[in-house]
Amino acid sequence: MRQAEGRGPLYRLYSSRLRHQISPENVPHHVAMVIDGNRRWARQLGYDSVAHGYRAGAAKIIEFLGWCDELGIKVVTLYLLSNDNLRKRDSAELADLIDIIAGLAGDLADSGDWRVQHAGRAELLPDNLATALRDAEDRTRAHTGLHVNLAVGYGGRHEIVDAVRRIIARHGERGGTLEELAENLTPESIGEHLYTGGQPDPDLVIRTSGEQRLSDFLVWQSAHSEFYFVEALGPDLREVDFLRAIRDYATRDRRFGG
Repeated sequence: MRQAEGRGPLYRLYSSRLRHQISPENVPHHVAMVIDGNRRWARQLGYDSVAHGYRAGAAKIIEFLGWCDELGIKVVTLYLLSNDNLRKRDSAELADLIDIIAGLAGDLADSGDWRVQHAGRAELLPDNLATALRDAEDRTRAHTGLHVNLAVGYGGRHEIVDAVRRIIARHGERGGTLEELAENLTPESIGEHLYTGGQPDPDLVIRTSGEQRLSDFLVWQSAHSEFYFVEALGPDLREVDFLRAIRDYATRDRRFGG
């Protein structure tokens, strides 16, 4: 059963009440999001193409980022297209999704002061998508607002491999020995060479559609993250669902592995 976005006075009252229950000091710095269920949403509504679900999901992403910005969240990472998607999705469906993501990157670059960064392997992507992501990065590089990571052509395990390869390559350029490399290889050095190097790890990972799995998303960075799963399909996500997630996060006792 699809959830409809509330528009009445009771919904607005409840949203306002939730916001007042969230203290600014308890808002996560970095939120990661898997907006899942777009295809299921389109099929439930009887659309002849799941592209309608992807478009609705892209529109929801813009809305979601606005919610994050309003609460003072500084970094958001969005899982949009995995390496597995590139290999396994139907070619026509994948072509639609690629065009939609390229359009989304352009829309984000036009959204005021947000900064866009691609996280993933650009060499795996079609030229038009790689160009759109690079253009969005270039156009927003000097922006100081919400930092938006777009995980496209992304895989968490591949990211770790790429990070280790960068470390090895740079060590080789300096003429270091294998013993020195082994001695200096630390979790911190790997973290610095990830696609999100220099950013704080996500405090909270949210996934829609009721699925409760990571799907190779931020495998390294989410080691100490909190997780929150929402039953609503991606395009049906409401602001109150998001605010509940933040409120729930704020009440947790984060032990960081303890």
